[in-house]
Amino acid sequence: MTFAELGLNPAILSAITACGYTIPTPIQEQSIPLVLAGHDVIATAQTGTGKTAAFVLPALELLTKKSTLPGKGPRILVLAPTRELAGQVMESARNYGRGIRPRCGTLLGGMPYREQLRLLSAPVDIIVATPGRLVDHIERGSIRLDRLEMLVLDEADRMLDMGFSEDINKIVSRTPSERQTLMFTATMEGDVARLAENMMREPKRIQLAVSTTSHALIEQRLHVTDNLNHKKELLNHLVSGADLTRAIIFSATKRDADELSRELSRNGFPAAALHGDMTQMARNKTIDRMRRGGIRLLVATDVAARGLDVTGISHVINFDLPRFAEDYVHRIGRTGRAGSTGIAISFASAGERNYLERIERFIGKKLPELQIAGFEPTTTLRKPAGRSGGPRKSGPGGAPGSRFGKPAGGRDAQAKPWSKSAKPAGSAPRSAPPASRREPVIEYRSRRPQA
Repeated sequence: MTFAELGLNPAILSAITACGYTIPTPIQEQSIPLVLAGHDVIATAQTGTGKTAAFVLPALELLTKKSTLPGKGPRILVLAPTRELAGQVMESARNYGRGIRPRCGTLLGGMPYREQLRLLSAPVDIIVATPGRLVDHIERGSIRLDRLEMLVLDEADRMLDMGFSEDINKIVSRTPSERQTLMFTATMEGDVARLAENMMREPKRIQLAVSTTSHALIEQRLHVTDNLNHKKELLNHLVSGADLTRAIIFSATKRDADELSRELSRNGFPAAALHGDMTQMARNKTIDRMRRGGIRLLVATDVAARGLDVTGISHVINFDLPRFAEDYVHRIGRTGRAGSTGIAISFASAGERNYLERIERFIGKKLPELQIAGFEPTTTLRKPAGRSGGPRKSGPGGAPGSRFGKPAGGRDAQAKPWSKSAKPAGSAPRSAPPASRREPVIEYRSRRPQA
């Protein structure tokens, strides 16, 4: 099937062709006809399957017919969990809608109200919003939703995990009951299923197989850590490895990405940050520097896990575990590409136990736990599994057979964490861990989502 066979407006087809697309993905092929027929739709599919176009294209088709309802509110409303995802949706709407020129814009948390109020001062076709900011506008009276024809919940499971359930219910209560509702989600269980039951009318179900198997050419490892200092010491040791040619290091927040990249660079490991607060031009320059070998380490938030393709990434290091299990699969997929092997290393502290359990349920297996001589944790995240089930002791470089190629100096071979004035490799570690590692583990950074 081609896009031309889906019955879309010629102006939309022309824009799709200009973007270089001719054949719809499975999620597009299954969803678009149902949406065009007016059905409510629940689609279970991963990010990266083309789901954005699966709702943007039929939404644009709806806009080719004039609305008969008065008012200035949007005809199409898309709710997204993060500013980055909302931006991607808006970019798609503008690219595919260039032939019909819809009036569209975003309502995002952390952005100025002035431009948003200007957008809402005249009739608008498409609004892409994060739930919290949209509720702010509803309560201010600056937006009405009584003209709404289509409501889309993109990554509904993630929005609920981020605590937006109450906001979503407030938004839905302000929309017409006869609206068309589309829900796209990676999982369909628990709160997501209840939400769908309450807000949808006899929805059609589309379920694409969610790939929970990790890439066959990627070796996955887990290192249990006691605290932030321990994480940094391990990272310092790992990035010194001779076989680590290029690595992407994932952090939880934009601030952490900036700080960690600066620390690495100060200590002789060329690094740069990549996150959502950077302009697209700045992101492109950073990625180009890595491709040309100007930097060896990229410290990124999950914005880099979506579509980033840099050849020769030997390692992915999860300095912070992702909050959402699906992101783990996307992150580690940055290595082991095009027939090459890769290594994915994850750090996990006591405060990240729940994230680790979600990941392991999602991929259907336990991550193999390794320990590096001189960097052993005092924290235990799992119950002992007998002599054969405990963590593996790795070689001096951090893996069986010294795959990191770094003689073990232990953390005590360094004058201080992240210091370049380390003692020669090979110094024997002390028999007991430092006092800082025996202190109670404290959650060291805020996990509040940024909309």
